[in-house]
Amino acid sequence: MSPSSAFRTAIVPAAGLGTRFLPTTKAVPKELFPVVDTPGIELVAAEAAEAGASRLVIVTSPGKDAVAEYFRPQPDLEATLADRGKEALLEKVRRASTLIEVETAIQERALGLGHAVGCAEPNLTGDDEAVAVLLPDDLVLPTGVLIKMAEVRERFGGSVLCAFDVPREEISPYGVFDVDPTDDEDVKRVKGMVEKPKPEEAPSTFAAAGRYLLDRAVFDALKRISPGAGGELQLTDAVALLISEGHPVHVVVHRGGRHDLGNPGGFLRAAVDFALEHPDYGADLLRWLRERIGNP
Repeated sequence: MSPSSAFRTAIVPAAGLGTRFLPTTKAVPKELFPVVDTPGIELVAAEAAEAGASRLVIVTSPGKDAVAEYFRPQPDLEATLADRGKEALLEKVRRASTLIEVETAIQERALGLGHAVGCAEPNLTGDDEAVAVLLPDDLVLPTGVLIKMAEVRERFGGSVLCAFDVPREEISPYGVFDVDPTDDEDVKRVKGMVEKPKPEEAPSTFAAAGRYLLDRAVFDALKRISPGAGGELQLTDAVALLISEGHPVHVVVHRGGRHDLGNPGGFLRAAVDFALEHPDYGADLLRWLRERIGNP
């Protein structure tokens, strides 16, 4: 199996209420908020497609149809843009619908990330030996970590997760991996995981990020774990169960950056970061920021 064919289906949990962005999310799902001019959900879909996925399963909640609808063709709009000769805009409008095949799974109640991933199981086929899970709030930069994760799965089998090396004094908000080394400095074998440890009690400085390449066995494990706090099923508990049963789990340590689109502060940082790199807006924005910071 080549890394590019290690998985064909990517799951994106997108059923949340977006409470940190209220009142805007009363009407607009946060996954559609534009990072400059491209919604976060499209950036994540493009990352999955780049890594070899041909199908995206968006786990959504009842009434939250706009996220999947974004990926549908818009013939009237496309015809209008074509008639007006707006080829560049037409290409942008068509981009999402040509990226990847999109379908949905419904999560009736918000019962945790593990429950959300489990809701996508009926969408899978017998060809899905593994699935990727991408959390749409996490932008992992530069893209490409899923490709490396697929290579690690090809070598070791099992499941592969993404990690960042976080300074120990900043480790407490994260799930932290207990690891053994391999012959690759950026690939570790996972022995266990600790949620939100005190810095002095953290088993490592490798913290979980929002990218997973999970063996199909995870869906059986999700059915065998018990709900945790708030009655939620945690994906990490299912992974921990697999580890206890001898299922190989590794992490790829990603040495790039990340943005958290799940809160306004992180979203603003992502927007500024992407805008500074934009050929149309970057130079003017940088000039304005220098003036603004110099004259608070």
